[in-house]
This record gives sequence, structure tokens and C-alpha cells, in this order.
Amino acid sequence: MSEATPQLSIRAIVLSAVLAAILAAANAYLGLFAGLTIATAIPAAVVSMAVLRLLGGGTILENNIVQTGASAGSSIAAGVIFTIPALIILNYWHDFLYSWVLAIAGLGGLLGVLFSVPLRRSMIVEDPLPFPEGKAAAEVLKAGENPGPGVKILAKAAAIGAIVKLAAESGMRIIPDNAIGGGFIGKYLGYMGTNLSPALLGVGYIIGLNVGIVVVSGSILSFNIAIPIYHAFFLDSDPALAARVAAAGGDAVAIAGMIWSAKIRYLGVGSMLIGGVWTLFSLRKSLISGIRSGLNAARQSGGEAIKETERDLPMKWMLIALVVFVIPLALLYQAIVHQWLVSIPMTIIMIVAGFLFVSVSAYLAGLVGSSNNPVSGITIATILFASLVLVLLLGRDSPIGAVAAIMIGAVVCCAAAVGGDNLQDLKAGYLVGATPWKQQLMLMIGAFSCALIMAPVLNLLAAAFGIGPPTPEHPHSLLAPQATLMASVAKGMFGGELPWPMIGIGAVIGAATIALDEWLKHRGSTFRVPVLAAAIGIYLPLELMVPIFLGSLLSYFVEKRLGIVGADEKTREHAHRPGTLFSAGLITGEALTGILIAIPIVVSGRADVLALPDSLHFGQLVGLAVLCVVGYLLYRSGAKPKM
Repeated sequence: MSEATPQLSIRAIVLSAVLAAILAAANAYLGLFAGLTIATAIPAAVVSMAVLRLLGGGTILENNIVQTGASAGSSIAAGVIFTIPALIILNYWHDFLYSWVLAIAGLGGLLGVLFSVPLRRSMIVEDPLPFPEGKAAAEVLKAGENPGPGVKILAKAAAIGAIVKLAAESGMRIIPDNAIGGGFIGKYLGYMGTNLSPALLGVGYIIGLNVGIVVVSGSILSFNIAIPIYHAFFLDSDPALAARVAAAGGDAVAIAGMIWSAKIRYLGVGSMLIGGVWTLFSLRKSLISGIRSGLNAARQSGGEAIKETERDLPMKWMLIALVVFVIPLALLYQAIVHQWLVSIPMTIIMIVAGFLFVSVSAYLAGLVGSSNNPVSGITIATILFASLVLVLLLGRDSPIGAVAAIMIGAVVCCAAAVGGDNLQDLKAGYLVGATPWKQQLMLMIGAFSCALIMAPVLNLLAAAFGIGPPTPEHPHSLLAPQATLMASVAKGMFGGELPWPMIGIGAVIGAATIALDEWLKHRGSTFRVPVLAAAIGIYLPLELMVPIFLGSLLSYFVEKRLGIVGADEKTREHAHRPGTLFSAGLITGEALTGILIAIPIVVSGRADVLALPDSLHFGQLVGLAVLCVVGYLLYRSGAKPKM
């Protein structure tokens, strides 16, 4: 590309920042609801190509800049929702403080870009890694002569997701949110159900059948094996829980929920802990390689003349920016602990862990893609290490220790998520001839744009729906699974009471899952059992995992229809593009509508402010029929000839 080809134009920056904020809000809702976020680069690229065409046409490099900044929507949202709601769950905050969320998310995201810049040359140019999503985004940009069909798919699916969400429990209440049933067969407590969310179908389609089977199997283990066993044989070991169960009478669904909330979900905590540690251990060589490449690149950077397509942000300015960004975080930590002998070590831990885990995140993004990057495992490791140091500095009974550990983990989580995403975008830019420093600057702008809207979005969702474990006020709250896990880990390190036997059993289940996955790997099986996916399934309610599994099944049926079962990843990704765009539309439409619905709920103070009369409330069968129709439309979109 010519150096004169427009890249960092005003219209590209504005469009990118707007898309980043919108997609961050959507991913925040999705992550709090289902514990998952989706990559946003490809939908952003499709929208960019259509919008810039309406504005007189955009270059491939302008479109690349737009998708670079907009992709921060998923990474900043993940970094925030995986950690910051833990401060609400720990009762340290009663709402999300704007300046604090902005500092943690914004500065964490900016540090993620800075820490990842030295890795570009080694991971993309000299010893290139695959970076699958970066390659896919580059292919979309190169094939962008006719973005119209892709935009139509996105818009149609977004409208469907929005309409169904508006009709559901938090809106007009025409259909329920879930179709659930339970009962007793002798002593056996039976439970089955599904959420009626189109977004979860879309999530399942995107993640594919393998992961879909693993997550639903984890939930089946919890709800159809562990809960019945606990109810039949161990309920009397907890008199308080037994009294609550007795008060529920024969309501099997309510009883299953009580046992899951108080006991069984902690199996998932144990599995996630062992899974996070194992993930880092199994990638120790990659970790060392990533850190070494970053240090080598930093040492080798000099002032020699280099091509525009090889020009990164200058190292001198990066170091100045690092100091400028770290000072506010040090002051923030000091405002929490009020002891410089503690806040300074906290800042050092944050910097060291930040660079360390950004390197890990970037390497993993290069190997398996950003969507499969175990950022939650990285964050668990950070919180555990920070907690151990803080226990020495503050004591195990410190009332502020858990909060301080979460604050460190939150910055590192945002940095790691953005760091992996940055390398993915730089790979796409490398393939289309973009200028690295312009992409790096745009990702900083995109990350900060997302950080600006995170606190208002979280406060709106918390006020309307609740965040964390269900309460009488919000019985169907957004569960925020990763943040609840982080709160549990930090609280447990500082004298909190946790059901350690359940966590221990969960760790054993996690170890068994790892052993099974290693056996499958040794046999060369194409089916794998990633431990963190299994742990999420164990931790989350069955009704959330069922539609994800059904969406993944639709993805498999599409592959059978197109004759690409067993084909290479590039062929399958290209064939799935219409279905992926339809899924992204379902997710975005439902998530944004959920946020919009929250506004009248909060303003009026009534959860039923949009509800229609009872005569227009239909039951679970109608809701299931609606989900089937959405599933059929998703399948039809995916099975059409490729765009």
C-alpha cells in the first residue's frame, strides 16, 4: 500500500470509537449473563465497509483501522466484567464508581497496548504465529468489495434478537425467559430446562460443537448428577440449607436452585482454579518464549530508518507513557490501603504481572485465537499471587486484602485481554499492509472509548437486573460467573468462609478433566475437553448451557449440509461466515435491547414497567416455539451458499 493511502482518518477514528463503545456494552451484557464474550472484529469490519461506502468509499486500510479500534469492545468488556463486579459482590462498592472504573479499565487497556507492542516483530514477522482471527479479519477486508449482504444479515439478525428480548420477561413478558421443569423420582431430584435467549444460540453457533458438548456436559454433571446426590445423601450435613429446602415443600426447581447456589456451583470454582493453574503450567514454554521475545524486541528497537509497514510506536514515548499511566494506578491503590509500603508493592506486582501475562495472552491469541484465550485463568493466577503477597503485608484477617487483590487482578485482566487482541489486529494489519503504530494508537483510542461507557452500563444493568448471585429483589440476576469466582478466591484467601470440600472435589473433577483431555491429545483425537470450558459449564446453570449446545449443534448441521465436516479451519471459517454474522447480530441485538430495557425499569423503579396485561402473557411452549423459529432462521442463514 502507498504511504499516502488514508488510514487514521477522522471518519475512521469516530466510526471506530462509536462501534467500540456499542460492542463493549453488548459484550458486557453477554458476559454478565452467560460468562462469555464474542470477538467483534469481523462484524465491525463489515459495518465499517458499508458505512464508509455510504460516505464516499473507504480504503482497505481505513476499514482495518475501524475494526482495530472496534475490536477493543470485546477485550475491555471481558477485562471489566470478569473482575470489577467482584467489588459489588464483596460489598465493597454499592454501585460502580465512574472514575475508578474508568481508571482501571482505561489505564489497564492502555498498558495492555504498551506491553504488547514489543511482541509484534517476533510473533508476527520473525517467528510468525497463526493468529486465526487476525487472518480471518484480513480475508474479510480483502473481500470487501460488496459488504451489502453481510450488513443485511447483521441487521436482520439484530432485529430478531431485539424483538425476542423485548417480548421476554424483562420487557413485555409475552414469553418467559426460561422453560424449566423439575420433579422427584423416588429420592432422585430431576431438573431440565433451557433459556429462551437467541443470543445464547448465537454464542453456541460461534463456539462450535466440541466446546458446546463440553459446556453442557459440565452443567449436566452439576444439575443431573451432583445436585441429586447431594439432596439424597448429604443435605442433612448443612442444617440451615436443609431447613430452606424443607420450607420449599416439593418445588423441585426451587430446591435444585438452592442446592446449586449454596453448594454445587463451587465445584466449578475448584475446576476453574485447577484449570487456570494447569493452563499456565502447560504453556510454560510458550510463556517463557513470549516474554523472551518481548525483551529481545525491546532491546533491539533503535532509531534506524524502517519501512512504514514496520514502524511501531517509538520505544522512548512508550516508556514515558508507561510511567504516566502507572502513577494514577499507584495513587488508586494507595487510596484503598492507605499504606505506601503496601501500595508500592501492589503497583510493582501489577506491572510485572501485566507484562508477564500480556506476553502469555498474546502468545495464546496467536496459537488458538482471542476467543479461546483463557484470560480468566490468567486473572485467577494474578489474584492468587497478589493475595499471597498481601497476606504477608496486611495479614490474613485484613478487611481490605480481598479488595486490593481484585484491584490488581482487574488491571492485569484488562491489560491481558487487550494485549492478545492487539496482536490479533496487528496480524490482520500486517496481511493488508497497514502501519503498525497507527493501529496501536487506534486500539488505545478504542480501549479508552470503551472504558468511558463501562460504569454507566454496569450501573444500569445492576439497578435493573442485579449482578451476582440471585437475591429476593433480583431473583433472575445477571450471574457474572467469572467475577463471582474472583470474589470467592480473594475472599477465601482473607479469612472468608467458603465450602472448601466442594471446591476440593471440583479441583479433583478439574484434574480428571485435564487427564481425559491429555489422553485424547495423545491419541490424536479431534475432540478435546478443555478444562476451563468444562468448569464454566459446571459453574453456570443448566438452562444457560442448553441453548449454547443447541446453537453449536446447528453449526454442525450447517457443516454437514455444506459438506465441510472435517475440513481445515480456513475452509470452515469461510463457509461459516454468514452464520457467524447472523449469530453476531442475534447477540448484539438482544444485548443492546437488554440495556435499553433497563432504562425505563430504573427510571420508574418497576421491573414490570413494560409488561403487557396478563392475558397476553404466554407460557413456555410459545417461548420454545419462538426459539425453534430463531434456530431455523440461523440454520437457514448458515446453510446458504457462501457470501
